[in-house]
Amino acid sequence: MNSEMNNSQASSGKLTHFNEQGRARMVDISGKDVTVRTAVAVTKVTMNPETLEAIRQGRIGKGDVLAVAQIAGIQGAKKTSDWIPMCHPLALNGVDIRFHDNGADELHIEVTVKTEGKTGVEMEALTAASAAALTVYDMCKAMQKDMIIGPTMLQSKSGGKNGDYNR
Repeated sequence: MNSEMNNSQASSGKLTHFNEQGRARMVDISGKDVTVRTAVAVTKVTMNPETLEAIRQGRIGKGDVLAVAQIAGIQGAKKTSDWIPMCHPLALNGVDIRFHDNGADELHIEVTVKTEGKTGVEMEALTAASAAALTVYDMCKAMQKDMIIGPTMLQSKSGGKNGDYNR
């Protein structure tokens, strides 16, 4: 398949990660323009109020949960192409992870990832949010094993041929 066909397929909403034999492939982005691209992903970890309070007060035995989760999320964003087979390795310009809670039983995680490149950073933002949430679970599982992660979702993206998206 030539790149014109691939671009028209991408525009029409068809899957572009398959070659003419129906086998998986990494999409060729060599003909795409370099643009500033941003993606925001969100997730939450639902837990007992006592667990959230222990996180807020720094009483989790493994250390500062939010600091470690923030580092894990940044590492996750940087290593996304190692985890997701068809993702292109990207030079990221920035990863910002913010935490807030509902004051009761939910820890909210919001990740913003930016780059200047030929492909978007949606997967990097989603991976970072997931890695941060999994780290919260790992660090708090001795206190509570039935925490719930999710939903994890793309909140917004900007840049690129397909334009902006806002949930």
